Amino acid sequence: MKNFLKPLLLPICALAATAVTARAQAPVPSPVSASSSLASAPTPGAANNNTTAPLPPPPTPSVPADGGTTPAPSKAVWSEVRVNGPYIAMTFDDGPSAALTPGLLDLLKQKGVHVTFFVLGSLAKDHPEILRRAVAEGHEIANHSWDHPNLGKMPDESVSSQLNRTKDIITAATGKPCDLLRPPYGSMTALQRHWFHDQLGYKIILWSVDPLDWKDHNPSLITRRLVDGARPGSIMLAHDIHKTTIEAMPAVLDELLAKGFKFVTVSELLAMELPPDPKKASSSSPSRPPRPSLAPGVPATINGSVEPMPGPTPALPAAAPSPSATPKRN
Repeated sequence: MKNFLKPLLLPICALAATAVTARAQAPVPSPVSASSSLASAPTPGAANNNTTAPLPPPPTPSVPADGGTTPAPSKAVWSEVRVNGPYIAMTFDDGPSAALTPGLLDLLKQKGVHVTFFVLGSLAKDHPEILRRAVAEGHEIANHSWDHPNLGKMPDESVSSQLNRTKDIITAATGKPCDLLRPPYGSMTALQRHWFHDQLGYKIILWSVDPLDWKDHNPSLITRRLVDGARPGSIMLAHDIHKTTIEAMPAVLDELLAKGFKFVTVSELLAMELPPDPKKASSSSPSRPPRPSLAPGVPATINGSVEPMPGPTPALPAAAPSPSATPKRN
């Protein structure tokens, strides 16, 4: 029996030995190649083109031709300025007033104070002589739109007309360029902010001290709010179209001068601006810029986000309602 099976078993044993030798010599796949095989396996329902898409290259940093680093976006909006010294900028909106602005100019000349007037084109066109006198006496003329609409709610064509017509009136009257803009109510959209600054070349000027003289026609109250709110670098708001504001100005100027403040135009204040304080920036959380006080019902869209209507500043003295006070605008 053994002699009978021996011819049959020999070929079987030879085949088994060959299989074992081949298995021992086969390379063992590494974990990486195994995972790659899984990763490259076709997804059910997806086309299999047997190719692997290359990874996109990393973004190339933007470097100017001079080899420097890309500059940070320039600042577009100011409500106050960080300065080294007791410098402040007094600003007057909504004029010129044929009845009131010349008297204010007389007072400013007497006190040796220079200010910035944000004028309306619809009034400036009728009184270019007031603009010329203001510039000749060291003051600055800036754009406050044609007739004080809410620019944030207007189509682009209308906004362009508001700004360009006023700018043309200012340039024709004074012979000087106009690169300062205060949108009525401080209202603008995020896109308008970039448009005004990046394309039209305006520095957008808001304010940090608001006496609410458009609402509270009380010279003593206006004086207290302006004097108590002043800080180095403040941009002060007032209106040269209200008789009570003009009546408050002698006391306002005298008290601020007595405190050591020095009045400059907005452009002069901006030229003094210091870089941000790194210690303050690193030790405190980012703070929101001061919000202007707006006329009732007007949303502020400063810096691109709609702001709730600011309420009255708690530290300010309260005023009794005046029948003649007609809340209007900034």
